[in-house]
Amino acid sequence: MLTKKQYQLLKFIDKRLKETAICPSFDEMKDAVGLKSKSGIHRLISALEERGFIKKLPHRARALEVIKVPKIKKFDAEAAEKQASAAPIPANSNDIVELPLYGKIAAGTPIEAIANENDRVKIPADFASASGKLYALTIDGDSMIEAGINDGDTVVIQECQTARNGDIVVALIDDQEATLKEYRQVGSEIHLIPHNPSHETRVMSKGNLKIQGKLVSLFRTYH
Repeated sequence: MLTKKQYQLLKFIDKRLKETAICPSFDEMKDAVGLKSKSGIHRLISALEERGFIKKLPHRARALEVIKVPKIKKFDAEAAEKQASAAPIPANSNDIVELPLYGKIAAGTPIEAIANENDRVKIPADFASASGKLYALTIDGDSMIEAGINDGDTVVIQECQTARNGDIVVALIDDQEATLKEYRQVGSEIHLIPHNPSHETRVMSKGNLKIQGKLVSLFRTYH
């Protein structure tokens, strides 16, 4: 599963290579996906490379090859809301599913995890197509904005206890605090990486951290 920014960057690189056979510069990539720093582009490219969507060509500066471009369905919340008001969707519709909403998750300073099974959220079924147990969280903070994850967004999480480098995970720190960050293991250390240059990477030992899930989709509504 790609984040919105990863997908935007992949599409931009693919389009430019097909048009000119020349890979765009980091400045062009930054402008194309609306990032403020080149470090954000570095992280997006690393994530795309690790997932097998692109590869760097050796002995050539700034040279990338696109391996594959996934087809991603987009959900227009505003249009769906208008459609719902004109023709309400039945409660048992296959197009809508309900997930437990576990409260807010910090995308900034870690906060205590909240898990209230009584709260539910309805989302499009396409956004909950991953296997396994799924739950939803509301984003609180701005540390993942360069990955397209904004304050107030709802994210769908697949429950799991392990992660690969580049995954965006729900990490439980010292059994008390939960945060949403990019996961990366460097030797014996775990790095929880924000996607906002104003936030710092948090480094800790594996014993201080538990993976509680990984991001599989995101949607937002407009009021």
